Amino acid sequence: MMTPSDPETGAASPDAEPTDVGVAIPAAGIGSRMGRRKKAFLELGGEPLLRRTLEPFLAHDRVVSIAIALPAEESGRPPGWLVGLDPRIRWVAGGVTRLHSVRAAITALDVRAEVILVHDGARPLVSREIIDRCLRVADRGEGAVAGWPSVDTLKEVDSAGQILATPRREALWRAQTPQAFPRQLLLDAYRKALDDGVTATDDSALFARVGGRVRMVEGAPWNLKVTHPEDLEVAELLFRLRNGPTGGEPR
Repeated sequence: MMTPSDPETGAASPDAEPTDVGVAIPAAGIGSRMGRRKKAFLELGGEPLLRRTLEPFLAHDRVVSIAIALPAEESGRPPGWLVGLDPRIRWVAGGVTRLHSVRAAITALDVRAEVILVHDGARPLVSREIIDRCLRVADRGEGAVAGWPSVDTLKEVDSAGQILATPRREALWRAQTPQAFPRQLLLDAYRKALDDGVTATDDSALFARVGGRVRMVEGAPWNLKVTHPEDLEVAELLFRLRNGPTGGEPR
């Protein structure tokens, strides 16, 4: 059963037991924009980027299970630092697409997890506050997407670069992860997507296809995904700022 919650704030009722949480992390990608290097095993702050990504989830008292979709050749012989890192962690072979990797990870999670967080393996700067904002929404039976309002004017263009439309910026957010969902409806969403041959890079789109209601919650501008070489440089700077003498989140 889902945790009862306050319909206005989404906060769990004070007498309710918090539900267990599972975390699915797709980390099977070989970044073509990173010179075909495995992004999850690049270094950030002297440690593998994937380890930095795991840290806030390992520190969370509701997380009972973490499943990581690794590159197929790594899943049978995971890196030494990952083996024995935490008993809640298990790993599976990723698929040919993100959809297949996420499906493999979510089905490998402990069945006790009633809420599932999906988080990019190459998004290492997420905070406890962002995680909890997502969980508060999922605790009341809805999907949640961390994101940040667009500060740029966005253009819709065709294949030739011709501008077709200028969407209203005030209504646009940049989707991030984590994204949080009630377990069973997320499993149903992935099963139906695979049955129907649907492709998507966003879990919430699949969740909405099976009738799930999804809300955007506040992420952070520094909750970036490492995609290009310069992203790693920015992440390193933000990591140093957060873990410097004064600590705290980047501003």
